[in-house]
Amino acid sequence: MKKSSKILWGIILIAVGALIALNSFGITNINIFFDGWWTLFIIIPCLFGLFSEREKTGNIIGIAIGVFLLLCCQNILSFSLLFKLVIPVVIIRIGLKLILGSISGDKSTKIIKEIKEKGEKLKEGFAIFSGQDLNFNGEAFSGAELTAVFGGIECDLRGALIEKDSAIKVFAIFGGIDILVPENVNVKVNSTSIFGGVSNKTHKNSDENASTIYVSGICMFGGVDIK
Repeated sequence: MKKSSKILWGIILIAVGALIALNSFGITNINIFFDGWWTLFIIIPCLFGLFSEREKTGNIIGIAIGVFLLLCCQNILSFSLLFKLVIPVVIIRIGLKLILGSISGDKSTKIIKEIKEKGEKLKEGFAIFSGQDLNFNGEAFSGAELTAVFGGIECDLRGALIEKDSAIKVFAIFGGIDILVPENVNVKVNSTSIFGGVSNKTHKNSDENASTIYVSGICMFGGVDIK
């Protein structure tokens, strides 16, 4: 979890705890458990991510769904509309992203295809309900495919030998992937995110760097941190 996310949830928990204590002593009478209060756990993180993450679409969809659910809980809208409108829109958006990506062909897909055509071994990381640490210290690196489902992967490239453009395909569902990269490479991201995203806050690109790591993939209720 990113530092900013920890701070956000820390503030929320402190505020909730303080209100419960004040209500218990009769100082206040604020009902924090209103109908649909749980939707705030969708709305607030997505609202925060809207201003702190590069990927905006997933957070916008998350806010829309959270608000829609809240209005349903308040009997302003009907839950049946959720499946008639919101869910199809999300599915269509993912489908269009995949189709457009296949037609245009992103850089990471081309690099990984070239690696396989040359018969080179592609690095792989796979974690389901578990964790995996990948360290490429002293190894030549050209590409990898990382999959985390209800699990976590740490891919450490800080000591890897990256002499040309490379690619990393990520697939995170209810899981997290940390990619640690050296300072002498650039990083470019192209992802499809629903209730998640790829964060690249700490690493800085430079025109002096000769190589680029292209990161692409899908994040659903999961995330990728580039450090």
